[in-house]
Amino acid sequence: MNVVTCPQCKRRNRVPGAAKGTPRCGNCHQPLPWIVDAGDNDFAEVVERSDLPVLVDLWAPWCGPCRMVSPVLEQLATERAGQLKLVKVNADEAPELSRRFDVRSIPTLMVWRRGQAVATQIGAAPASALRPWLEEALARETAS
Repeated sequence: MNVVTCPQCKRRNRVPGAAKGTPRCGNCHQPLPWIVDAGDNDFAEVVERSDLPVLVDLWAPWCGPCRMVSPVLEQLATERAGQLKLVKVNADEAPELSRRFDVRSIPTLMVWRRGQAVATQIGAAPASALRPWLEEALARETAS
């Protein structure tokens, strides 16, 4: 369970990794940014079975570019509250996922929908590059 601050009323809310529907603020009932952690044991439940599109961030605490891109990803998740889930996977703590996705560089970003990875971005990028990449990935996926 992660804690997310509501962008509207600033109330802190607990948000589960997996649930039906989308998280809403317990105070003002607005959609919350769905930002959670996952690892080897719960990736399938949190990402692959998600009803919403998922932006996966494979990162590590020692990685400078990962720390630079994290606020950008959180901003994108906030902008798309109720439409997108951001799942952060610590690559050091999830060696099986790192092997499964052949992660050779971090951060590695992936967009998932209906259990399928539909786009991958390797390396940090500014919001001006990540926003159109995400929008294109979501549009490409939903058009199919």
